[in-house]
Amino acid sequence: MTDADFKSVTRALVSVSDKAGLVDLGEALSGYGIEILSTGGSAKALADAGVLVTEVADYTGFPEMMDGRVKTLHPKVHGGILALRDNPDHQAAMDAHDIGPIDLVVVNLYPFEATVKKGADFATCIENIDIGGPAMIRSAAKNHAHVTVVVDPSDYDALLADLLANNGATSLTLRTRLAAKAYARTGAYDAAISGWFSGQLDEPFPDRLVLAAARQQTLRYGENPHQKAAFYVTGSERPGVATAEQLQGKELSYNNLNDTDAAFELVAELGGPGSRPGVAIIKHANPCGVAVAGTLVDAYKKALKCDPVSAFGGIVAVNQTLDAVTAEEISKVFTEVVIAPAVNDDARAILAAKKNLRLLVTGGLPDPAATGTTVRAVAGGYLLQDRDFGRVQESDLKVVSKKQPSAQEIADMLLAFVIGKHVKSNAIIYVKDGATVGVGAGQMSRIDSARIAARKAEDAAEAAGEAVSLAVGSVVASDAFFPFADGLLAAAEAGATAVIQPGGSMRDDEVIAAADEAGLAMVLTGMRHFRH
Repeated sequence: MTDADFKSVTRALVSVSDKAGLVDLGEALSGYGIEILSTGGSAKALADAGVLVTEVADYTGFPEMMDGRVKTLHPKVHGGILALRDNPDHQAAMDAHDIGPIDLVVVNLYPFEATVKKGADFATCIENIDIGGPAMIRSAAKNHAHVTVVVDPSDYDALLADLLANNGATSLTLRTRLAAKAYARTGAYDAAISGWFSGQLDEPFPDRLVLAAARQQTLRYGENPHQKAAFYVTGSERPGVATAEQLQGKELSYNNLNDTDAAFELVAELGGPGSRPGVAIIKHANPCGVAVAGTLVDAYKKALKCDPVSAFGGIVAVNQTLDAVTAEEISKVFTEVVIAPAVNDDARAILAAKKNLRLLVTGGLPDPAATGTTVRAVAGGYLLQDRDFGRVQESDLKVVSKKQPSAQEIADMLLAFVIGKHVKSNAIIYVKDGATVGVGAGQMSRIDSARIAARKAEDAAEAAGEAVSLAVGSVVASDAFFPFADGLLAAAEAGATAVIQPGGSMRDDEVIAAADEAGLAMVLTGMRHFRH
């Protein structure tokens, strides 16, 4: 960098909603002989601390008005920020209109996001939309060749270090970095406002999509080591990987985060406090074992029995407070991540011996019925859709077979069908006595998924030392209709006794007839759960 890349700071405008570190910053700036302009609460906080400060109203000669809506929107402010110091015409305009340079802008915005999060009424949210702040930030960022802009208190130390290193001047390197951060902040702020307005108007898919998120973590790599990756959070309060506290273990990887999210969303479908304890074991975003039982440890054992080979290096999610006896069982198998709404002290002590195991606590379960959207990138754009919050109840089931399902078969079918929401399509799920006994996921044909799930059930029986496939006496769920009877017949050959599927195929009559011939009970849901 040349000498021209370093700009001395003679005057600063400081106006912040977040007062963290404000006084220390003001004292440090004063120590460099920098004149400080400020407004409202910021000016008062600085003055009360003994920092010499000039009110913006006194500087502009124009009073604040309209309940503070108009205070910094003035040529002496924006002219002082936007003027190109090396442009003679700009300098002449400054001299003609008595505009002094403002070399540093320290502004953070009205807490709009926090106000919305608190559930404030419409008028209060509107009043917390900052106008002057974004204008000053954008002005300063545009003119970063001459002006330094700081929008985050966490950057105060970097600013002061730069001033110290450069005798009261800032470097172009710092100014450029802070300018980029400033535009990201105003962009995210506008995105939050836009999203809130869309919600008020009940428009989930507005004409223009604006996405905003804050980087929480730079990851070592993405799905593969040659891919760079980072983890961003939106600020949603939905319990899960974005809100969880990591109690122990190595840094979470891209695949860990993806799989843990899949596990926790699935286990939430099993119910929260007051429901039967439930466990989901996930590998590569697909469940390799899911179960409910009278105790959490029994649910874990049943889930593990479904596919103990795939469970190695998997993710375990539970829907209850993790207890010591369950933690002891989990610790017997190499597990990447355990996520739970809560963990008791004894369980935590047991898992602490597994230093590389990541233990996450969320404080609650996400609501499976809550509305929301999912976003997927495609070439040149995004696909948005409602999150799949559909849930089939017993009253929704239509029995179409001659054989009537038993109460246990209905309970297992409903469980299998809700698990199917979280299995990559084409999905076939065998369930018996509240536990998966075979899962077929992500195949190009439904019959292949049925055969894979049946084979998994045979392998699980062999691993458990049992002579008969676990699929014998089970029910089977299909995430979408059977286009032909072959997939259904494969399930019958595996030993299934009842089938739950959406229906809607032009060959439904053939499939129902095949079920009757095989002696199966069959129910239709009228709802499918593709997951691609």
